[in-house]
Amino acid sequence: MVLELYLDLLSQPCRAIYIFAKKNGIPFQMHTVELREGEHLSDAFAQVNPMKKVPAMKDDDFTLSESVAILLYLTHKYKVPDHWYPRELQARARVDEYLAWQHTALRRSCLRALWQKMMIPVFLGEQVPSETLTATLAELDVNLQVLEDKFLQDKAFLIGPRISLADLVAVTEVMHPVGGGCPVFEGRPKLAAWYHRVEAAVGKDLFREAHEVILKAKDSPPADLISKQKLMPRVLAMIQ
Repeated sequence: MVLELYLDLLSQPCRAIYIFAKKNGIPFQMHTVELREGEHLSDAFAQVNPMKKVPAMKDDDFTLSESVAILLYLTHKYKVPDHWYPRELQARARVDEYLAWQHTALRRSCLRALWQKMMIPVFLGEQVPSETLTATLAELDVNLQVLEDKFLQDKAFLIGPRISLADLVAVTEVMHPVGGGCPVFEGRPKLAAWYHRVEAAVGKDLFREAHEVILKAKDSPPADLISKQKLMPRVLAMIQ
């Protein structure tokens, strides 16, 4: 049976998985789970992932959640080029280091920046206190500096001369605040150059295809009352 991926390209980890599978020629059937319509909260989707989150994967009768776990599963099963997740111990450890750091650091601040700056006021029709947004953007700036100083340094990519899972996860995270209208690369020429290298390594057409949803999120119609009531508690919990 064909691999099944449950994704919404509004989600940064879903974009990473989508790009990785497409770039490496991994055949899959995509099931779009519309986050803005609350489809991830349905009983039907809970049969796939009881945690009611995307991404999720089904490979025959095996199901898996959590984006990093899915990426590593695909890496091992399909024997993709070594640069994605190097066999060399220390290079692999550097990928692992970034993937461990990003969950509660860059990913968190990118997610909060998108929702507080754009999705909550535009999609949910609620105002975010200016001091809350200011604090979030300051936290984002700190984490972007760590991405640059600790992980990128003077290398072409986060781990070395070639793209890895770390770069793919990082760039899809950074595109979240970009989609929210944050000038992420302003005053950061090193990070901007890295972004263009990652885009070129992935392929511009695939990169743009994967990010079309997030870059058009500002045009989302306002949520209806039922969707808003369903989503608001989870959104607030997610961005605390």
